[in-house]
Amino acid sequence: MRYLNDSLENKKILITGGAGFIGSNLAFYFQENHPKAKIFVLDRFRDEKRFSNGNLISFGHFKNLLGFKGEVIEGDINDKDLLERLSEYKFDIIFHEAAISDTTVSNQSLMIKTNVNAFRDLLDLAVFSHAKMIYASSGATYGNAKAPQRVGRENPGNVYGFSKLMMDNVAYEYMKVYPHLTIVGLRYFNVYGPREYFKDKTASMVLQLGLQILSKKAPRLFFNSDKIFRDFIYIEDVVQANIKAIKAKRSGVYNVGTGKARSFEDIAKILLKELNSDLQIEYFENPYDKKAYQTFTEADIEDTKKYLNYEPRFSLEDGIKAYIPEIKRIFEEEVK
Repeated sequence: MRYLNDSLENKKILITGGAGFIGSNLAFYFQENHPKAKIFVLDRFRDEKRFSNGNLISFGHFKNLLGFKGEVIEGDINDKDLLERLSEYKFDIIFHEAAISDTTVSNQSLMIKTNVNAFRDLLDLAVFSHAKMIYASSGATYGNAKAPQRVGRENPGNVYGFSKLMMDNVAYEYMKVYPHLTIVGLRYFNVYGPREYFKDKTASMVLQLGLQILSKKAPRLFFNSDKIFRDFIYIEDVVQANIKAIKAKRSGVYNVGTGKARSFEDIAKILLKELNSDLQIEYFENPYDKKAYQTFTEADIEDTKKYLNYEPRFSLEDGIKAYIPEIKRIFEEEVK
């Protein structure tokens, strides 16, 4: 679905993290709906380097860009020389999706360097180019703040959430100094959908449980998962929010969710129904620190509706149903 009437002809659009989950979906949205725009994807791409937790440092994967016709640039957003060279392009719009998005990473120095310091450099690039900046913040900024979570009531429980909150603080600084620029931060809640497979262990529970069921394994959940709620949002609604942010009525930081929390047990039951499975859910003890583990997230999206003209289109049932063919394809081509 097209969310913007402008043709964007000859507009230069940079997508950092463009070989990742959300970035690649944005790249194909523009390719399909605004073919006369000039799309540039910047990504570090994955290699074998890993964090101390064993997870890959980069989730960017060439398969997420199969069929992409724009320009691909390999590079790290921590490379100041690279960002200097990018200034020559004079981008019109920057979608900043590149980040360390693994919430279990404990390397605080690298997290702040990559998520906060590099963001400031990219904002300087936006200022130099007079480009609109739309960037990925996160619902992790709220930590265990009471639901529904609202901007201004943050309480991050890990360094990832803290880094995203610091990004928002930097963005507010630039909004004050450069009021003529459009700067929009989008706090994604629990996103799921096509092109997330290469996030490996950090992929959504929708995908992980779906692949378990297709493998004839019982979907496994924590005990009391019927009482653990998240605001699960389908990727197409995340794309919608990003595109509508181009025409934001005001710069700011906005929540991107459905505004309706659902349980992990809901996910398992919907998947079992859609996949025609008679498997039963298996439960096990939650291994995470109960004080730090979020039990209820739900986005307050009133300002997002008001200032971005955003309206979520996919319920959890609708999103999972739309995702099922892709989950089956992944199982057949990548897992089986």
